[in-house]
Amino acid sequence: MRGQGYCVHKAIVLAAVARAIGIPSRLGLADVRNHLSTERLRKILKTDIYVCHGYAELFLNGLWLKVTPTFNMSLCEKFGVKPLEFDGHSDCLFHEFDSSGNRHMEYINYRGSFADVPFDLISSTMQANYPGAYSTNGSVVEGDFAAEAKKEMHTLK
Repeated sequence: MRGQGYCVHKAIVLAAVARAIGIPSRLGLADVRNHLSTERLRKILKTDIYVCHGYAELFLNGLWLKVTPTFNMSLCEKFGVKPLEFDGHSDCLFHEFDSSGNRHMEYINYRGSFADVPFDLISSTMQANYPGAYSTNGSVVEGDFAAEAKKEMHTLK
């Protein structure tokens, strides 16, 4: 791992770590409307809908719980959202509103739960929805979301 990743990468790692300590887990995918994003990412994706948002599902106390491991503390601070708190008894998904009461994240479509990473589904869905995110040779256009968020939030102050 390169020390960075987006929601699907982080959810895969969480599910793998859970499995390593004996907690049944799987990958969940949903489409979300993200009301907080960076200008560059909006230009590349040409939408505020993020398809195949990844989260982990952990089987605890007889229930499958959805757990989003995506934003670290610094991203929460940059975007003005409260950190997610997982209590082990209920779902832990993105907050609908940020700390100021503005819309943050809206889950609009659940794509399902997967024991193995559905790489072909994720790849084809992303390529179909975000052609501008791929270079002419098919590789993903890269960037530093955290740095972009920091720059934009600093500019807004």
